[in-house]
Amino acid sequence: MIFPVVFVILLWLIRIADALWDFGMNEYGLIPLKAIGLIGIVTAPLLHAGFSHLFANTIPLLVLGSLLFYFYRPLAWKIFFLIWFMTGVWVWVFARGNAVHIGASGIIYGLASFLFLSGIIRREQKLMIITLLVTFLYGSLLWGLFPQFFPKEHISWESHLMGLLSGVLLAVYYRKSGPQKKVYEWNDEEEEDGEDAYWKSTSTGENPEN
Repeated sequence: MIFPVVFVILLWLIRIADALWDFGMNEYGLIPLKAIGLIGIVTAPLLHAGFSHLFANTIPLLVLGSLLFYFYRPLAWKIFFLIWFMTGVWVWVFARGNAVHIGASGIIYGLASFLFLSGIIRREQKLMIITLLVTFLYGSLLWGLFPQFFPKEHISWESHLMGLLSGVLLAVYYRKSGPQKKVYEWNDEEEEDGEDAYWKSTSTGENPEN
């Protein structure tokens, strides 16, 4: 949990600093199709509209981030930052141009979709449990793809969608890397040698253990 905890602490420090000294950091969010908005590919997940927005993202980041770094340790760094980068680039290209997109929800959707689909693809028992856990805890995230259900909320549904798609793509691309389903192999030659020795010894009256 070290990296997810450190990352969340960083988010809170940025939010507190912006609230205390009014740095106007949210101006550095992601603005689609504008050169000035390119910096938001890096900065947008670090910025939040308020403490309620940040609090809503804190627990999912800790839970999903910890699951990623525990069960997919060799891939965790790649997956986390690729989700971050891919989501940002796609939002910059495809999202509404009249809005500033901020928040780490795109990363959350990417982590959730990666963990969900990876368990299904790999068919490994522990990872399948993670798939069920993610479904149980965060299945409701799908509603965040439909802004019409939240007309009074300023939701970057594009970040949610692009994050989800990035997680799906990475789960498929890295399906043969990281933890895999155990495959058990039987040594037929040893079994055959053992059977031959037994039948030879019984036919001659010898003790097969001698």
